[in-house]
Order: sequence, then structure tokens, then C-alpha cells
Amino acid sequence: MSLVSAAGLGLVGPGGPTPADPVRRSPDELRALAEQAGRELEGAPALEIARWAAQTFGDRFCVTSSMADAVLAHLVSRVAPGVDVVFLDTGLHFPETLRVRDEVARTLPVNVRSIRPRLTVGQQDGQYGPRLFNKSPDDCCQLRKVEPLERALTGYDAWAAGLRRDESPTRANTPVVTFDGRRGKVKVNPIAAWSQGDVDAYIARWNVPVNELFKQGYGSIGCWPCTRRTKAGEDARAGRWAMFEKTECGLHV
Repeated sequence: MSLVSAAGLGLVGPGGPTPADPVRRSPDELRALAEQAGRELEGAPALEIARWAAQTFGDRFCVTSSMADAVLAHLVSRVAPGVDVVFLDTGLHFPETLRVRDEVARTLPVNVRSIRPRLTVGQQDGQYGPRLFNKSPDDCCQLRKVEPLERALTGYDAWAAGLRRDESPTRANTPVVTFDGRRGKVKVNPIAAWSQGDVDAYIARWNVPVNELFKQGYGSIGCWPCTRRTKAGEDARAGRWAMFEKTECGLHV
């Protein structure tokens, strides 16, 4: 059982309150949309996938970003200027990650919403003991990522994530559009079919903000206690939770 309930109220961050939109589809409608789009958009360019999501869901669509880079935020902003970009501010990010977030907010036509956990790191230490990430990383991720995302997605019918099939074996079958049954929302993965080379080319072409830690040997960047540099021959996410039988934080299950 998780330490906290997925239900919650209130969002803290520069993005303000969850946007309101009277047009809301039922879970059955969303599932049908996702299944059809997943078939029809497989193999489509990333920009076309993003455009479909923006046109289909309007203000009830957002982007989530870990701020490892701003590729997805930039891509979606080209077809949906002003789109909400949700960043989960866990309180345990590298300073380099926060700098990317701030640069995205300052330079891109998007609305960055920094969503914080209910508990500060200090409050979490007091309630569950210090360094929960070392004792029970699943519970730490639940408190600092999963539950905040549940609150952040209230008011949206669809959200975009930057998952790619080449990142790890667990992501090899990532669909471009799917239905997230646990949350009752459509999940859009516009760059699922991209390679690292595609990402690098996009960054170079558009001068997209990117985390400086990649130049220091990190292949994937999360919270600092649970992220290490990757070694030669490892997949990009091998440096995440390297001391545990864990490959995902729980956001993308």
C-alpha cells in the first residue's frame, strides 16, 4: 500500500490553478480516441502527433517534463503556444535541472507549472525517517512524484510525456498514443520512435535548452540521490536506482 492517497487538493507553483474547460469526455470516449489514434498515428511525425493532441484536447492537454531537456516542451509549443508544462519539483533535483526549468519558463511560449509534494524533504524525514529514498525508493517516488502528478493532471484529459523506445528495454514497446487506465486519461508519446540521434539533431537545430549533466556522463537524470553516471555500454537509464531492482519511478506504469 502506498504511503499517501492519490487524491489531493491544491497545486503549488508558478503556473497557478488547474485550467478549467467545460468540455470533458468520459473515460470510454477517451479510451476509444486513444485506441484509434494509437493505430492511425503510429509512424507519423512527432509534430503531427503533438498537433493531433493539441487540436483534440485543447486546454485539457498538457506536457510533462523532467527538464532533462526541453525537446518535448519545444515541440508541442510549435503547435500549441501557451501549453501547460508540468514539472514535478521533488525538492531533490540537481541544480542543473532547475536551471533548465527556469530557462524553459523564460524562453519558450509555454506555461511552466512546478508541482511540489505535500511534504517538504524535511517533513518527510520527520514522518518516515531520514533518507527514505535509500530505504524504500518506491515509497519516496510515490510521495514526491506519483501523488503530485495525480494532482497536477486534475483538469486534463490528456498528457504528453517524452518517453522513447530506445531508452531501455522496459520502454521498447511504448505506443505513440495510449489510454492510461489507472488515471483515466489519454497519454501521448510524440517522440516514442525517436533515437538519441534524433533528439540530438533536434536540440542542435532549434537550440533547445538541455541539462548540463549530460556532458558529465549522465545518461538519464532524475533526483540526485538516485541517479549516477552511466558506464560505457549501459543503456541510458542504467544510472537510475542502480542499487535497487527498480527501473521506473511509477509515473509511466
